[in-house]
Amino acid sequence: MKQPSRWITSALLAGLALGAAAGQAADTAAAATAATSTEASAWQHHKAKFDYFGFTSAYSCDGLEGKVGQILKFFGARDPKVQASGCPRGPDSLSHSVWVNVEFDTLAAASVETPAGEVVQARWTPFKLNAQRPFFMGAGDCELIDRMKPMLLANFSLRNLSYDASCTPYEETFADFRVNGEVLKSAAEHAG
Repeated sequence: MKQPSRWITSALLAGLALGAAAGQAADTAAAATAATSTEASAWQHHKAKFDYFGFTSAYSCDGLEGKVGQILKFFGARDPKVQASGCPRGPDSLSHSVWVNVEFDTLAAASVETPAGEVVQARWTPFKLNAQRPFFMGAGDCELIDRMKPMLLANFSLRNLSYDASCTPYEETFADFRVNGEVLKSAAEHAG
């Protein structure tokens, strides 16, 4: 059987590489278009509660209020109010069991009944949350992210979501939790 010449093999490889590059460029262009397109949305008010019970990490009520507030803002919540209770020796004492009440606003797709003055332009914004990102998260936050999951899923507009919190009691690793996907955020956040 006759072997193809080196020139033909090189030309075929170059053609395949160009095809792959063109496909990547098209994917990049589609992603850029999706990132710049906006959709009509409106703010919705939410009240929720969850309990934190952790074997691995203890939080003070003040510390947990701050951490939960940061997570809610990271997901695009407006004006989060967080109240934690259950710290037996005061708000700055550590506890493994805390009750948390939250109140905040999030964006959801606008309906035809939404008054024009209440319509907010929003974008689907990619996010990654793990023990190293964003800066305020740490390896000991796995149980908190696990306990917050139902509240986050019920109150935020999320898509392409991957939510993995594999917490092992009394162990902390950087791979315990990974949450990523897209969340609907105000387009004004992207302008600044």
